[in-house]
Amino acid sequence: MQSLLLIFLLPLLTAVQPPQTTPATKAEPELLVWSARRPLTWADFKAKPAAGDPLHALTTANIGAKVGCQDFVFSSTVQATFTPSQSWVKAPQTASAALLRHEQTHFDLTEVYARRMRQRLKATTFDCEHLQPAFNNLMKLTISEWQREQQRYDVESNHGLNQVQQLAWEKKVQTRLGELQAFALAEPAD
Repeated sequence: MQSLLLIFLLPLLTAVQPPQTTPATKAEPELLVWSARRPLTWADFKAKPAAGDPLHALTTANIGAKVGCQDFVFSSTVQATFTPSQSWVKAPQTASAALLRHEQTHFDLTEVYARRMRQRLKATTFDCEHLQPAFNNLMKLTISEWQREQQRYDVESNHGLNQVQQLAWEKKVQTRLGELQAFALAEPAD
């Protein structure tokens, strides 16, 4: 019997800042798994804003993947997650519904790429003896595309201040989520 498990968690800070480091002695940070039923609220943004940062809010979103082989059979789990302890909003007066929609769209775009990764994993035949290099290449490609698109979203929407572009991006991301519905994780029953 052969067993192999690889776990990847790649953070993205939408303001393209390095992730906060957590000492090894601390517990793993709370993660919210993306769900169509559970949009973000301002209460989810629990970190202290960075001093002097010109942004009004920061979302830390991640694509986490667990892949492995058991008896030469490949399996994988990919999730889009939000990290409350590394996400912040500056002040109550800037915590508008429009700004929250902008941050939610960052998280929704993360789910688009989690679904694309699931799609790519399903379409790829992995050799369990050489899993790591093949998976790493696929993950790097997906993460690179995701980060470029996150940056383009902020530039084109001017961090949500360009209302026309913001609405266009919201619609575009929702359409893409629909197109990739076959690669969505099953939502738990209520």
